[in-house]
Amino acid sequence: MTDTMFRLGGDLPVRRLGLGTGGLVGPGYWGPRGDPAEALALLRTAVELGVTLIDTADNYGPDLAEELIAEALYPYDERLVIATKGGVVRTGPDLWHVSGRPERLREQCEASLRRLRVERIDLYQLHRLDPALPAVEQLGLLAQLQAEGKIRHVGLDTVTAAQLASALELMPIASVQNPYNLLDRSSADVLALCEAHGIAFLPYYPLGSGTLTRESAAAVTAVAGGHGAGPGQIALAWLLHHSPNLCPTPGTGSPAHLAENLAAATIPLAPRELALLDALVA
Repeated sequence: MTDTMFRLGGDLPVRRLGLGTGGLVGPGYWGPRGDPAEALALLRTAVELGVTLIDTADNYGPDLAEELIAEALYPYDERLVIATKGGVVRTGPDLWHVSGRPERLREQCEASLRRLRVERIDLYQLHRLDPALPAVEQLGLLAQLQAEGKIRHVGLDTVTAAQLASALELMPIASVQNPYNLLDRSSADVLALCEAHGIAFLPYYPLGSGTLTRESAAAVTAVAGGHGAGPGQIALAWLLHHSPNLCPTPGTGSPAHLAENLAAATIPLAPRELALLDALVA
């Protein structure tokens, strides 16, 4: 069985299989999704089932996902780590632009503090490096917010290995969020750097935007059948076995799907099964 825990930033223990909150808001990350009471109930159920890492962003809704988290879970369980993001501005469904100016990042961080009802955010992730500004300006502001006690740890979203290496020369980085799943290993070099530096890698699209729950290669189907599991569960179990730094946070709006996702942490994959799955991307 794989290790189910990771020490985020070296000092925050979290269960490696968490919950993403993009599925709690409307299509294109815009507006509400259905009855808000269902989203609140799902968040509470996740914590009851042992989730200790919840991943969100200020532009999910926008604002709505953070507000739902606070309404459902505040005051927070002391074991719960909430990771949020800033650095982009959403203007409509699937419409957003990068906004990394230091004064804007400060405004976004302080707004997230208010919505989440906390004095310090456990993990604040820069949603995108703004190519119009030097990285040192953006990371410098995050370091300043750390010094002020408003951020505990800093993470980066959608970076190259070179960008991560450069950032590490400026400040400690606790997490990275890049696409990574059973069929997309394009960020393998970033994952290797995370492993070398003890950085959590929160793969986004861990289920390939649902593709890995609907369509499966023969190897996935065969492994799933041997465990009485679904293909999506095997895809998540593979991530947990593939690297101890991978901390997937699949999103869902369904309690049944939530329970199914979390059960993936209990699936032991044998070396032969891992070899079959590893070979899907040569």
